[in-house]
Formats: sequence, structure tokens, C-alpha cells
Amino acid sequence: MTIDFKGRVAIVTGAGGGLGRQHALALAKRGAKVLVNDLGGDVHGAGGSVSAAQKVVDEIRAAGGEAMVNGASVTDYAAVKGMVQQVIDAWGRVDILVNNAGILRDKSFAKMEIEDFRLVMDVHVMGAVHCTKAVWPIMQAQNYGRVIMTTSSSGLYGNFGQANYGAAKMALAGLVQTLSLEGQKYDIRVNGLAPTAATRMTEGLMPEEVLRALQPEAVVPAMLVMACEQAPNRTFLCAGAGSFEVANITLTQGVHLGMGDDVPEQLLHQLEAVSNRVGDLVPASGSEQGQHEVGKALAAHRG
Repeated sequence: MTIDFKGRVAIVTGAGGGLGRQHALALAKRGAKVLVNDLGGDVHGAGGSVSAAQKVVDEIRAAGGEAMVNGASVTDYAAVKGMVQQVIDAWGRVDILVNNAGILRDKSFAKMEIEDFRLVMDVHVMGAVHCTKAVWPIMQAQNYGRVIMTTSSSGLYGNFGQANYGAAKMALAGLVQTLSLEGQKYDIRVNGLAPTAATRMTEGLMPEEVLRALQPEAVVPAMLVMACEQAPNRTFLCAGAGSFEVANITLTQGVHLGMGDDVPEQLLHQLEAVSNRVGDLVPASGSEQGQHEVGKALAAHRG
């Protein structure tokens, strides 16, 4: 089965370079009409120019594809709504949203200014919220949509010096969990992409040999799978250097201890058993955690 996007319309944010550029080019190569969004700032979020995004549009057009440029900041909801209207006016629908725009303000938490924390949250989290909110009613009305949130191993597993970035990326994982449930009846599938790639944001952080292995192009197949008609839903695909994995937030079987006065001491004593991952679960929703716990309580009461 060949993945193609003929007749589909995609928006890719932060698409002036790096991963976003590769996403936009790949979608266009397989037939999608693509809006290339990029504020044009540096990796820290400073400055702004549509020149980088325009170059991507020019590349797509030179290869025979359809594309247009937009320089809206994803932090500006009014501008984002204008961007989506631009797509509707030109092409009449939005099928795919790749929330890729992001910045870095790396420092250890002790040295990080609160404004650096807030700005990273604003770009990554509220930027994705703004774009998704703007396309959501369109996708509901057409009973079709594919939304990709760019999360990160820094959020899923932590990374020194990236408290702000990690918090933002884990927030996006939570957004995936809920929107994937809310979008199901409209065939809006929402997934998370955790890329490992060498871009402007990773220059100077890794040895040259590693950077060569981590070409952004190697991440693109995961994005294409999550953007296509046969896409999964509520899946966190990790991708880097040609390898692909799925990350899950799991729940251990745990131990029922009841509600006695000495439960804190019992819990401390049995923490190893509570943490045992044999038979761990991937709950289908947050309520399944509660069902699991209540089930154990009822079984203990009956037993």
C-alpha cells in the first residue's frame, strides 16, 4: 500500500527549516497541498522573517507541488485563525496539521529565568493548542482529520537542562491522550511524534558522527504514517536514525493496601512490589486507572 496525499491539505508549523521543512517537502512530494508556516525566528524565538518558509514553498512549487507561505506566530491565536482561513479560502479544507513549531531556552532549572520557562511553554503548548483549536471545527465538519503533536524524549523521559522544554513536551502528550478520545467519532486521529534529529536546535549538543546519523529525513516516515488515512490513534511514535519505537505511559498492577492508619508505612515498605512492572497495563483512558483501583478494592472487600 502506497501512502499518498492527493486531494489532501496540510498545515506544517515551524516548516522553514529542519524537521518542519522535511515534513512539508515529504507531504507535498506525495500529493498534499501544503501551507508552510514559519515565524522565521532563531532557535531561541527571536526575530522573524518568512524568507526561510518562502524558500520551502519555492522548492515545493519547483517540484510541481502546491504550497503557500504563512508567517504567523503560533503564540498569536488571532494570527493562527487567519492562517487557517487562508487555507480554507485557497483550498477549502484542512486534513492534516503537523504541530512542529518550537524553540529552546536551555539552562539548568536553578539558573533558568521564569520568562524562559513561560515562553517555551507558550510556543510549544499554547502554539499547538491554538493551531489545533483553529482546525478542530473544520475537521469535525468534514469528519476527517489527522493531528500530529511533536513531543520529545525530553518530556517522556527527562533531559538535564530542559525543564521548560520537557514540561512543554509532556504537556503535549497529555493533549494527545485527551484529543485522541474526543476526536474519535469524527475520524480525527491525534498522535505524538518524538523525534531524534540533528537540526538547528541540536547543533553543538552532539558529536559530529552522531549528528550525521540523526538526519531529519529519518524521522519523516513516522510523520507520514501518522498523517495518512490509515493512521493509528493515540500513539506516540519515536523516530531517529532510521529506527522507530512506540512509547507508552503504563500502569503497574500495584498492591491493594486499604485505608488504615499504617498505610503510609506499608506503602513505603512495599514500594518495590507496587513498582513491579510484570503485567503492567496501558490504560485506554484515565478512568481505567480508577476502574483498576476500585476493582482491587472490591476484590479485597469480598475476599
